[in-house]
Amino acid sequence: MFRRSTNVCLLILSLLLSGVGVSAQGPQEKIDLDSINKIKDEGLKHSQVMEILSYMTDVYGPRLTGSPNIKAAQNWAKGKLSEWGLQNSHLEPWGPFGRGWSLEGFSANVTNPQFIPLMAYPRAWSPSTNGTIRGKAIYLDAKTDADLDKYKGQLKGAIVLIASAREVKAHFTPEGRRLTDEELLKMANADAPGGGFGRRPELTAEQKAAADLINKKWQMCQSEGAAVILDPGRGDGGTIFVQQVNIPTPADTPFDQRPRPWAKETTGVIPQLGVAAEHYNRLVRMITKGVPVQLEVNIAARFYDQDLMSYNVVAEIPGTDLKDEIVMLGAHYDSWHAGTGATDNGAGSAVCLEAIRILQSLGLKPRRTIRVALWSGEEQGLLGSRAYVTEHFAKAPQRGGGGGGAGGAGAQQGPAAPTEIKPDYEKFAGYFNLDNGTGKVRGVYLQGNEAVRPIFRAWLAPFKDLGASTLTIQNTGGTDHLSFDGVGLPGFQFIQDEIEYDTRTHHSNMDVYDRIQEDDMRQAATIMAAFVYNTAMRDKKLPRKLLPGQAQAQSGR
Repeated sequence: MFRRSTNVCLLILSLLLSGVGVSAQGPQEKIDLDSINKIKDEGLKHSQVMEILSYMTDVYGPRLTGSPNIKAAQNWAKGKLSEWGLQNSHLEPWGPFGRGWSLEGFSANVTNPQFIPLMAYPRAWSPSTNGTIRGKAIYLDAKTDADLDKYKGQLKGAIVLIASAREVKAHFTPEGRRLTDEELLKMANADAPGGGFGRRPELTAEQKAAADLINKKWQMCQSEGAAVILDPGRGDGGTIFVQQVNIPTPADTPFDQRPRPWAKETTGVIPQLGVAAEHYNRLVRMITKGVPVQLEVNIAARFYDQDLMSYNVVAEIPGTDLKDEIVMLGAHYDSWHAGTGATDNGAGSAVCLEAIRILQSLGLKPRRTIRVALWSGEEQGLLGSRAYVTEHFAKAPQRGGGGGGAGGAGAQQGPAAPTEIKPDYEKFAGYFNLDNGTGKVRGVYLQGNEAVRPIFRAWLAPFKDLGASTLTIQNTGGTDHLSFDGVGLPGFQFIQDEIEYDTRTHHSNMDVYDRIQEDDMRQAATIMAAFVYNTAMRDKKLPRKLLPGQAQAQSGR
C-alpha cells in the first residue's frame, strides 16, 4: 500500500511541477484547439508513419553519409515531399564531407580446428582485403607496454584479435523500458544546467594509461602491416554495435582534431571487423589454450570520391502574413550500416515527414513558413545541421574541448554569442528535433530556456492523455538541436521513452524496422506536428535564451 500511495503522490506532484492544468503567469497562451484536435485525429487515426519508415529502412536500407544508399533515400524523400505539395523540395549541398563507402561483399570464417561461420560486420570505411585473406589468428594479449615486445615481428599479414575477451552476463533486467513517474519527476525538478555542457570529462591517470596501451596496440598493428583486425566492441546475444574504423590516435586528442576515415587523403587504414562477443571470446579461449586457429576473411568494399559534397533534404510549407519568419522541424537521416537505421534515426525522420504530411493534408495555413530538414553527417559530428545553420543563420564561435554524446557531437558547450550573423537569424522562430529512438514523447528538454516553459506547458496540455506532460530545464546533447542552440537560436529535443535504444538498437545490427513501436511513432508525429503548428501561429516568435553579454532574457520576439 505504501508503494502504491507514494507513486500516486509522486504522479500528482509531477503533473503540478510540469505545469499541466496550471495557469501560466502572464497572458494565457492562445491555442487553436480546433486545429490541434484535427491534427490529433489525422495523426492517431490515419497515420502513414510506418509506411514512410518502411520505405526508408526496408527499401533503401542503411544510410551512411556519402553512400549511394543515402543519396537514393534522399531523392525518395525529396520526391515524397513534392508529391505532398510542399514547395522548394531539394537536396541542399554542404561540405566537402569526403568519401562515401559501401559494402559489396563479405565473409568471415574459422577454417581450423573446425569450420565456424563468424557473426561479424566490417566497420564503415574499412578498406577491402582484395580477395580472401587466410592465416593464423594472433591474439594480441598485451596488458603492459612490455608485453607488446613479445609480438614484434609476428603481425605482418596476420589476422589480429586486438582486444581482451569481454565478460558476457545474463540479462536479468529487461532491455526495453519506459520512463517512470519518479524519473519524470526528477527531470521536472532538475536545476538549471550549468556551464560547460557537452565538455568531455578529463580521463583519470588509470584510464589514460589504458587508452594509451590500446592506442599502442593499434599503432603496432599498423606499423607491422597486420592484414585484418578483429575486436568485440560492445553488445551480446546477437547484437553487435558497429561504427567506423579505428585510426590510432592519442586518447586526449580533441574530437575536432581526430583523423577522419572518410577524408579523401586518409590512407593506411587496416581492414577491420566488429565480431559478436560470444564468437570473439571463443576464439580467444581456443588461442590461449594453444590451439592453432586459422581464419579466412574477405571484405569487398567500395569508396566513392566522385562527389565529396553531402546533402540535406529540405522542403517547406509557405506561410501567410508572417511568411518571412521560419519554423523548422528536423531529424538526422543518416545512419550506420550494420542495421537499417530504424531507431537511429529513421524513427525521427519518419516522424518529421509524417508531421509535415499531417499539416499539409489538413490544409492548415500557417502564418510562418514551416521548413522540414533531414540532416546527413550527424553521426560524424552534427556536420549537416551545423553547415546549414552556418549558411542560413549564424556561425558558432570556435571553442576547444572534447564533446560528444551520441553521434559525436563535438565541442558543444552551450550557447555563445554567434559570429557572422545572417539576415534570417532574427527571422527564426524555433526548431524541433527528434532523435532518441522509437519511444513516445514524454515532454520537452527546455535547454535552459525557462521563458518557454509556460508556452510549452500550454501546448502539452492537449496531450496529457497520451503521456506527454513533463518539462525539464535540463539540456540534452548528442543531436542536431545543438547546432541551433549553439548559436542562441531556440532549438529543442523531445523527451522520449528509451525502449531498447541504448541496450539494443543504437548503432547496432539490430537497428531495424521490427524494433519500432507503432503507437509511439503515431503519438510522436502528432505532437511534433502540433508543436510546429503552434510555433507557426503565435503572435511572437519563441523567446530566446540569454547569451553571454546580454542584459536580460527576452520574453518574446
